[in-house]
Amino acid sequence: MHFTVGQSIPLRTVDQPRLQPSQIGGVRQADLPCNLEQKLLVFADQHLRKTPASFSFFRWYQGATDYASLPQFPLPSSAILGLLLLRSSSPFVPSLPMANMGEMESSMSSAPEKNPSSTTALREAPNDESRPAVFSSTVQEILFVAVATMAIAMSSLLTGSVTVLTAQVQTDLGMTTAELTWLAGSSSLACGSFLLCFGRLADLFGRKTLFLGSLVFYAVFALGAGFSQKPLQLDVLNGVMGLMSAASIPPAQGMLANLYPRPSKRKNRVFACFSAGNPLGFVFGTIFSGIATQLFNWRASFFLLAIIYVVVVAVALFVVPTDHGAKEPLSLLALKKFDVVGTILTIAGIGMFSGALSLGSDAPSGWKTPYVLVLLILGALFIVGFVFWERWYEYPLVPMFIWRDRDFSLVITILLLGFLAFPIMTFWISLFLQEIRQYSALMVAVHLLPMAIGGILVNIVAGLIMHRVSNTLLMTVGATAYTGAFLLMGLQHSSSSYWAFIFPGLLLAVVGADFEFCVANMYVMSALPADQQSIAGGILQTVTKLCVTIGMGISTAIFDAVEAGGPTSHGYFAGDAIAPYSATLLYCAGISAIGIPLCAFLRIGRQGHGGDDKARAAVGKRSMWCGRRRTKQEAIEDEPNGSTV
Repeated sequence: MHFTVGQSIPLRTVDQPRLQPSQIGGVRQADLPCNLEQKLLVFADQHLRKTPASFSFFRWYQGATDYASLPQFPLPSSAILGLLLLRSSSPFVPSLPMANMGEMESSMSSAPEKNPSSTTALREAPNDESRPAVFSSTVQEILFVAVATMAIAMSSLLTGSVTVLTAQVQTDLGMTTAELTWLAGSSSLACGSFLLCFGRLADLFGRKTLFLGSLVFYAVFALGAGFSQKPLQLDVLNGVMGLMSAASIPPAQGMLANLYPRPSKRKNRVFACFSAGNPLGFVFGTIFSGIATQLFNWRASFFLLAIIYVVVVAVALFVVPTDHGAKEPLSLLALKKFDVVGTILTIAGIGMFSGALSLGSDAPSGWKTPYVLVLLILGALFIVGFVFWERWYEYPLVPMFIWRDRDFSLVITILLLGFLAFPIMTFWISLFLQEIRQYSALMVAVHLLPMAIGGILVNIVAGLIMHRVSNTLLMTVGATAYTGAFLLMGLQHSSSSYWAFIFPGLLLAVVGADFEFCVANMYVMSALPADQQSIAGGILQTVTKLCVTIGMGISTAIFDAVEAGGPTSHGYFAGDAIAPYSATLLYCAGISAIGIPLCAFLRIGRQGHGGDDKARAAVGKRSMWCGRRRTKQEAIEDEPNGSTV
């Protein structure tokens, strides 16, 4: 049914029979009056989508807040929807003015509550802890989550694998330094450039087909990479594998978000497992590649990746549920919603900017090389153009309103600072163990094993405590753990004990990575409605992939500058070959430390469980729409069950 803006539609009263729980756009809704449910959906599409209030509205629409508490939530969208609820006999006017908040809130507070028993029932509705109905058994559910986790691990597995085989590949294929740089960076570059594009494709045309297809072709191209005879072939196939990982992550994240739409402890555990794929993929990639390279040769690493994902595809065919999300027919409207201009701008911008960072350190004149400067400037201009285009376009690839929420912007910023350091640390520590301590690929894998074991344990802990502990505290612990880890490893000498510096540093690093990524993943997925869950995943993954490229460019420049200066004759690292490696690790410590004070401005309580303490976490938070700070009592009353915003 379609309505036009301003059309008068009589509402059914609140005490009339309600619908049974329905599946609207893939999101399980609370029982709502029949006509009201339709009107709220129309309201979202026609009036709220381009306003700041849409962020709050869509968080409620996903089930992240309590329907019954909505009229008490002091936001413009809530005031309007509250009037609809309290004055159910009035006509529905989507163009209701939003500026006069005083009159709206006073009318809401003075209006009598209808049918308080039903309101109480809604307020006390429990979190959804049951297994999604699409799964026939818990085994199928577990296998599906495992398959989705392998999707997010595709890019990091490849990056980790390449990290420990570079020396052998360079010798075998006669690769130049530039070709070796592209081997390490091509997959991240391709993945980061196309994530938003594939996220939009998945949201518009369906997720399951894109997801399964990307897994199949990833295995095929991994097999092809193992048979490469020339450096260019290996670099190109690596890039195509990165492209396939970009095609798999958004649909995987979108399917999970739609299967677990409401905040719950079950959702916390699922997303903790899913989030583990990104940091742990890199660690397991180095371990598997080290073993395969040591026992056979570098080609065995790619063959092993192909075998792993053939198995993943076989399992996925049986456990991935049917995609019931709305699918757009091929039409001009679908093309318009795809945002072709935005897609071109983001691919060109991220691609050129990342490419310049990858090429800068190995270019003939370094960062002063003309083509590096041109790529850097053009990439930055395309990214700026993308932002302005998205603010204006009717169907933006990335809804700009989400950045107006302080917590959303802070979470992304803190995560960005962490990922400017974590993958960089892993790369340089691996290289240090190979070049300075002369460890074989297998021994490097063994010495990085604590990251894998610690990462698994930390993700289990994160899934168990996210609904019990303030997520602001988890982000603070993560940023602090990052800084401590990089300082430990950055202050060691070549002869220092592994157990005193590297071992505790690796454990602290995965605490930082897993805590921050788990919290950010849960928060970002609740920031957009059901039909944009894949693009939400694309935003998060684009940030992390772009950070890897930027961080590698900065750290390589630091390494080259220190190495060019030669061994120092005085100071802490006098005569020690570890000096350039330590410089990159101290850069990691400095950049991650910036996130610690930023955590003080976060107001994210517990995610996945109701309770007043989540509301108390929001005391003092400035609203996006009013300047004053809320009192403690207002925060406790206003914060709904579910995710604390």
